[in-house]
Amino acid sequence: MSDETKTLEEEIIAGQTAKILLDIKAVNFRPREPYLLTSGWASPVYIDCRWVISFLQERREIIKLSAQLLRSSINMNHVDLLAGGETAGIPYSSWLSEELSKPMLYVRKKPKGFGRNSQIEGNVTENSEVLLIEDLATDGGSKLMFVDALRESGLVVKDIFVVFFYGAFPGAQESMERAGVNLHYLANWWDVLDQAEKGNYFSDSDLSNVRKFLKDPTRWSKENGGK
Repeated sequence: MSDETKTLEEEIIAGQTAKILLDIKAVNFRPREPYLLTSGWASPVYIDCRWVISFLQERREIIKLSAQLLRSSINMNHVDLLAGGETAGIPYSSWLSEELSKPMLYVRKKPKGFGRNSQIEGNVTENSEVLLIEDLATDGGSKLMFVDALRESGLVVKDIFVVFFYGAFPGAQESMERAGVNLHYLANWWDVLDQAEKGNYFSDSDLSNVRKFLKDPTRWSKENGGK
């Protein structure tokens, strides 16, 4: 889902989500002291979707928006299970499991190394269709690791849902498409920037720097110590 192909419903959901994340201060703009992400990219923006777990009403709103988006973009009758990625995806998959009335699993980053040595926790039935749930995606690398683990356990994975997609770094959606999965998300940085400008959450200087980053993230990252 690119900004060019968003439906009106998706645009409304994106704006509502971005405003919630800004209001609870899950969004950080720091152009003069860039963040170095686990993917190796340098970024003037950082979002902490784990922060949402402490805000009950906002959390409920995000889960309802997530369920609304998923019901309109995926045939949920074909989805047998939700799988949360360790660790941030687990609470979101738990809440959505209840909201969507779907059983859940969770998938570890690697086998736990003792007992059954499981990487997938929960009742795995071969050929069940699983929707992978995570909090956010930057370049998509860790999501594909989880997809591989689920598929190696005999599960079918066609779709990934995240609350937030950076939507900036090149190749993320393409790599997921090559792996045969569709990415669904509530909001990205362009949505946050739009709401931030409307609500005067940050200085004009910071907003200008973030816009510069979003227009050419590869160059901005290299100029600020990233890959």
